[in-house]
Amino acid sequence: MLQSIRDNSQSIVAKVIVGLIVVTFALFGVESLVSLTTGSKAPATVNGEDIGEQALFRAVELQRRQLLAQMGENADPAALDDNLIRARVLDRLIEDTVLVQSASEQGMAISPQMLDQMIVGTTDFQVDGTFNRDQFEAVLRNVGLTPLTYRDYLRRETLIEQEKAGYQLSAFVTDGELKNLLSLDRQTRDMAWFELPVAPIRAQIEITEDDIAARYEAQRDLYQTEEKVSIRYLLLDKADLLGDIEVTDAELQGQYQQVLATFNSQEEREAAHILIEVSDEQDDAAAEAKAQALKKQLDEGADFATLARENSDDPGSSASGGDLGLNARGMFVGPFEDALFALQSEGEVSAPVRTEFGYHLIKLGKIVQTEAPTFDEMKSELREQILSQKGESRYVEQLERLADITFSSGNLEEPAEELQLDIQTSEPFGRAGGADEVTSNPRVLAAAFSAELINDGVNSAPIELDAGRSVVIRVQEHLRPRQQTQEEVADVIREALLDEKAAARIDALAGEIMEQLKQGADIAEVAAAQGQSLTELDGVSRASQELTPELRAELFRMPQPQAGAASYAAVELNTGARAIVALKSVNTPNLDDDPVPADELKAMRGYLAGRQGQQDYQDLVRALKGAAEIEKN
Repeated sequence: MLQSIRDNSQSIVAKVIVGLIVVTFALFGVESLVSLTTGSKAPATVNGEDIGEQALFRAVELQRRQLLAQMGENADPAALDDNLIRARVLDRLIEDTVLVQSASEQGMAISPQMLDQMIVGTTDFQVDGTFNRDQFEAVLRNVGLTPLTYRDYLRRETLIEQEKAGYQLSAFVTDGELKNLLSLDRQTRDMAWFELPVAPIRAQIEITEDDIAARYEAQRDLYQTEEKVSIRYLLLDKADLLGDIEVTDAELQGQYQQVLATFNSQEEREAAHILIEVSDEQDDAAAEAKAQALKKQLDEGADFATLARENSDDPGSSASGGDLGLNARGMFVGPFEDALFALQSEGEVSAPVRTEFGYHLIKLGKIVQTEAPTFDEMKSELREQILSQKGESRYVEQLERLADITFSSGNLEEPAEELQLDIQTSEPFGRAGGADEVTSNPRVLAAAFSAELINDGVNSAPIELDAGRSVVIRVQEHLRPRQQTQEEVADVIREALLDEKAAARIDALAGEIMEQLKQGADIAEVAAAQGQSLTELDGVSRASQELTPELRAELFRMPQPQAGAASYAAVELNTGARAIVALKSVNTPNLDDDPVPADELKAMRGYLAGRQGQQDYQDLVRALKGAAEIEKN
């Protein structure tokens, strides 16, 4: 179990540093490290252990940053509910504390030396493959952590993972459970069915004006027009500001010199390999022996490409003689890469190298040193970079002018004339948004329906649509909701009444048919009486595509029929029709006569055990939380 934790420690760290996925509970115990105390009661206490206000504050801020990062470049902090975030983060902190306490009570621990190894071995903290203290501290600063708080988080998270792994890795399924599941999975069913279409029934229904009037009076509060606004706006687009920007040769040369100053030449090596895989059929010793035998053949002059095509277990490269192309450092797993870059001359072949995939024989091809691109090769790209920089500077300048002028102006005409922008007008749109990218933007919608713009008739502040476009809007017309007349909604009411009455009639018809079938009527004759043909299918599996999902799901929910009889069900289809289904027989496979392949059996066993372990651990979490003394303040 501990070895599994060590093997997966990198992924735990990467989640924290790169994704900010599990940082919401990273700062337990931070009160002992931070001197900001308020003297107020802790937000929560778990079995006598406080969760401090400072820890909660920092965790909430980290959660906010994570959510804003997920929202992308158009993230709006105002859209986040701080109270909801705080409540959820506190719940997660409470759960984390309960789990750390449980792991500690079970005698689980992690040594300072192991924490050091996990930190030093994290690639995000390395420069050129070596741990770098400055890089370590810089990465932590970017996510709001200190080395001490991060180390404390890592310790606590690893403790939790130890107990979690103990449950997940020790779970198992019995042969009987596995056999039962495989039998159910491979079970097939014989059935027959026909459809009762809804269209003919709808065609027979008549909706009168009195019906419409009665429904209108009963539900008149539902028939309101949507609140809408129409706006006038100015759009500032960075792309429109690039037209007259000039780029001089001196600027291009200066930009090129900056590229050269930061260019790092890389060595690339052409490689080929022969992989001898370690598997259930071939253990480690056998794989190594085969690799050694192939190495001996190569030393005696055998052709590498030929041996690779005949012996390599790598399906991606064996057909091409083991060729892996040109690669720089960072493309292969550590032992493979170290062996490749230790080879000295073209054509040299390594001794067998062990990786997680098996044993490799690695052949070095040519060695290539990357060179800086020439000025002519980069000229077009450099021009685009300079244009982008100048355009961004001009855009920021114009955006500031737009904000200043529209704030002090009582209309859009003055800023439009000053900045040479066109005033555009939208069609009326509701709170769900309009059809174009301006009136469907959430920030524009929030501003357009704000009391300030509607009641005071002022210009909005600049609203950023994306990284290169902003708008200033002004409400032109506000259309308040009003009661719709019966004539306006008559068609809507008619369709709703048709749907309701058709559903009631077809359900009644399906009920009558079901009763006939239970009394012994022949389903083929019943289908013919309804003008429908009967479809009969044998050996329908759970993955069959011959039936719609709702029909297939109901088929496998139906009870097994008695001998000489059938089970029946009526199923609502997504078209509004009904299907009358007869289950004739259930076919259970004999796994002794048709055994499951060993690899499939192993995969299924592992999958089921993993799910059982996850369920066991979730049950533990619920039990621990239920038994804990938790006090929220």
